Amino acid sequence: MGRPREFDRDAALEAALRVFWAKGFAATSTDDLRAAMGIGRQSLYGAFGDKRTLYLEALDAYQRRTTSGHLRRLSEGDPLEGIENLLSGLVAEDDQERVLGCMGVGSVGEFGVTDPELNARRKASSERLYRGIALRIGEGQEQGKIDGSLNPAEAASFVLMTMTGLQLAARGGASSAELKAMARFATRRLEN
Repeated sequence: MGRPREFDRDAALEAALRVFWAKGFAATSTDDLRAAMGIGRQSLYGAFGDKRTLYLEALDAYQRRTTSGHLRRLSEGDPLEGIENLLSGLVAEDDQERVLGCMGVGSVGEFGVTDPELNARRKASSERLYRGIALRIGEGQEQGKIDGSLNPAEAASFVLMTMTGLQLAARGGASSAELKAMARFATRRLEN
């Protein structure tokens, strides 16, 4: 019979997620992870497998959390308000968290399209969000709040691109006020 774990797996995963989010995959060492998670090498490997497996689990947890938050904000208010809520909700008020940007965008920057497993994960997450945005744009057009001449698919892609741009600007040090102004500006481009 194996020895029971002496740590909270969820808390350890959250600690690993924070390290990967801040440093990326390649720059994160096993020692960085162990120190942040407060566990030994054997516990890390026994509970999470290798560094890549832990990274994938952390990225999955991050994407589930953020995508559900994105969709919740998108559904608030009328469609135009929902899109602005989606975009402005990306802006963390805490300076240290804001400069982390987005872990998913970071993975694109680090791996590009070279990793099929990561590509599939990102595609599933972004398609779910894309469908939600396109639906809200269609609703806004029906209500006369969003420009009816826009192609909903293209407009949804524009919103996703804006999300990426906001996250990169955050990582580059843009203030919360600057980012929220960008979110408002992008949303106004959709207005009827």
